[in-house]
Amino acid sequence: MDRERLKIAMLSVHSCPLERLGGEDTGGMSVYIRELARELGGFGHKVDIYTRAHSHLDGRIVEMSPNVRLIHLEAGEVGEINKLAIYPHAHDFARNIATFSKESGIEYDLIHSHYWLSGCVGTWLQDWWNIPHITMFHTLGAVKNAVGVGGTEPELRIESEGRVVEKCHRIIAATEREKADLVHHYNIVSDKIKVIPCGINLDLFQPVDKKEARRRLGMNGHKVVLFVGRIQRLKGLDRLLGAMSYLRQDEDVKLMVVGGDARTQSEVERLRKVSGDMQIQSMVDFVGQVDQKELPFYYSAADVCVIPSYYESFCLVALESLACGTPLVATDVGGISGVVKQGENGYIVAGNDPVYIADALGALLSGQYTPDSVRDAVIEYEWSNIAEAVVEEYQEMLKKGDHSKTFS
Repeated sequence: MDRERLKIAMLSVHSCPLERLGGEDTGGMSVYIRELARELGGFGHKVDIYTRAHSHLDGRIVEMSPNVRLIHLEAGEVGEINKLAIYPHAHDFARNIATFSKESGIEYDLIHSHYWLSGCVGTWLQDWWNIPHITMFHTLGAVKNAVGVGGTEPELRIESEGRVVEKCHRIIAATEREKADLVHHYNIVSDKIKVIPCGINLDLFQPVDKKEARRRLGMNGHKVVLFVGRIQRLKGLDRLLGAMSYLRQDEDVKLMVVGGDARTQSEVERLRKVSGDMQIQSMVDFVGQVDQKELPFYYSAADVCVIPSYYESFCLVALESLACGTPLVATDVGGISGVVKQGENGYIVAGNDPVYIADALGALLSGQYTPDSVRDAVIEYEWSNIAEAVVEEYQEMLKKGDHSKTFS
């Protein structure tokens, strides 16, 4: 086997990496998969990303970038269905992958799965193919339940994550905190976990002249506070709206909320009502979904980006904002403490108390920051560096050579 040119089966069962970002199931994980795959393909490795067919219009095989293919296979009814409704079809999806691989004459060197549903599929494939299975959860059900915001994750997910943790050969965690959570909640030895942070596309995310960005987006001369992400309660938007209510005496401040799709419209409407109850509706603009290539204009047009989340596994928004030269106000979640220098390129607030968020916003909105100095904090997270670290982990697993059957 040529260790320098690997063939990788990447699994993203429930979420297609090409779907528009900001929806219910399309966020940082989708960015992670397509950016990592692009870099791996650029290194000369062959990557096939398997995802379920969401539409009859999906091409079976989509060439995403050099050496990278997206392969749509059936897992239950073709169309948008709830993630949990996919689980009964996960074994069939694994069989479909195995059949496609056999009929195409492809033999993979390793499996890299993303999220617990893909992890389940990966445990069957690792047995059938007798190759290493590396997984990344992106979020953990047990941790979301411990946070206690936004609904309870079902026992099916918790038990499935536990099986994946036990059966896979390696887990990639984005932060030391996630590693500790895995050890604590899933009774795993820490040696099985490798911490590799998420990355940032520094060619895409870079500062744009603020006047040009605002002119492109049709903004007036307001001070702009920005939120980017999926519209769900775990993201803490209620708390950010509360913070904005403390700033309502300043009619020059506006909040732009980027994210959300048709499936999250009810939550958007709830937040609109909250804004009305707080008498800040004129300060808040719900923009909706935005193409990733347009995000640098939003970040650059903003004076500050806010991440009020209760929980993040890493939070790519933090890297994107800083890469565009925009400082942050954020809760201490994910990997944010590794990039925010208190009082220099932003503030980490205790919890997500609206008073603390408002105080930090006030400090940043009245301060002066140089985009390059803000950007410096994320240079080391450039995707090529992250992909190299992932490849090293791949090769380390292949060197071990012990991939006996572990699941039946």
